[in-house]
Amino acid sequence: MRDASYDVVVAGGSISGLLCAREIAAGGHSVLVVEEDYEIGTPEHCGGLVSSRGLEELGMIPFGGTLMHRVERARITSPDGTHITIDAKRQNVLCVSRRELDKQAAHQAQRAGADIMIRTSLHERTREGVRISGVGGAADSNVINCRIMVDARGAAALAQRDRDGIIPSAQYEVYADWIEDGRVEVLPDRLKYPGFFAWVIPSGRGRGRVGAAGRGINAAAALESFLADRGGGDGGRGCCVIRKIFAPIWIKGPIKRFHDAGSGVITVGDAAGQAKPTTAGGIFSSGMGGILAGRAISRHLDGADGGTQDMDGLGDSYRAAWYKQFGGEFERQSIARRILERADNGAINDVIRRVSPEALMEISAEDDFDFHVSGIIKLLGAAGTARAAGSMLGAELRRLIPGQ
Repeated sequence: MRDASYDVVVAGGSISGLLCAREIAAGGHSVLVVEEDYEIGTPEHCGGLVSSRGLEELGMIPFGGTLMHRVERARITSPDGTHITIDAKRQNVLCVSRRELDKQAAHQAQRAGADIMIRTSLHERTREGVRISGVGGAADSNVINCRIMVDARGAAALAQRDRDGIIPSAQYEVYADWIEDGRVEVLPDRLKYPGFFAWVIPSGRGRGRVGAAGRGINAAAALESFLADRGGGDGGRGCCVIRKIFAPIWIKGPIKRFHDAGSGVITVGDAAGQAKPTTAGGIFSSGMGGILAGRAISRHLDGADGGTQDMDGLGDSYRAAWYKQFGGEFERQSIARRILERADNGAINDVIRRVSPEALMEISAEDDFDFHVSGIIKLLGAAGTARAAGSMLGAELRRLIPGQ
């Protein structure tokens, strides 16, 4: 450790925490990142989908082992087996290794001047700073003096705040001959995965990440059942499971406040609810949360925010910047989520059956992966679709689809 005193301590070596540290260090301020796992990027909770435009805006150009695959199409399959396919080539969606992407972000933060400690837990915010210790008794507990703490510990940090927004998920990395090159699969089913869906994300020919999540379910059991239906669960001949990850995901959108002025804590990424309400994906939106927070903190520390030392001013400026970029989209995604959560399997089947080829062509030509609620609107608003999904009609649907 370079010093026992830092301007900022970041708890969590996530993409948001590391990019936040990069921006703070680039502004000439001292910053320490503490990560409790033995390796940056592990465990790899994320499915790893992000647009090339989003990565560029984060300042992350994938190289080497970071880029795994390009997504060419997405297939959505209803509970009765009906499916539609969306051409995703125009959206420039990439499947990346989160393990390698996070390491790349760590390298950028370190090059900018940040210090990083792994196998280190942050226990509490104290009057002087933060109390940390090595995991498993590797080091004695000690206090690191700091002016600001950044909470980037992920969705698990929200479990005590609002359990209704947390749902369990399971994701396996597998080898299976039914994983099609370039094709992402989404499988909604109100009975099997209430409030969410199962997914298949290819990371190469015959290899990918397969997952399932839902309210009140045993996610591992649901995923094993899905794999069995495909020709083999754990140990079966239909696939070879090489890694299992279990983690909570947050689907309720951004939390009310991104800062706590009394404790001097700024919250970023999944811990701030900056993952998409529809899919829980958040490389871009959470990463930008870290960048915007880091820039606001840097301005605050050098007095460029008007000379105020008020934490409320810092937190409000960061929150306003994030909401300017993502607030409207996340509000509409939250509405779409509430509509889709109320849909029964009959309604989902009707919607998928009635989507026209013209609607699919329009979505394929114009939709934006990072701001994808427009695609949901087009699916629900296609000719006859809204009428077919009678169970979903209501005030929220009329807010989401113009003309309803």
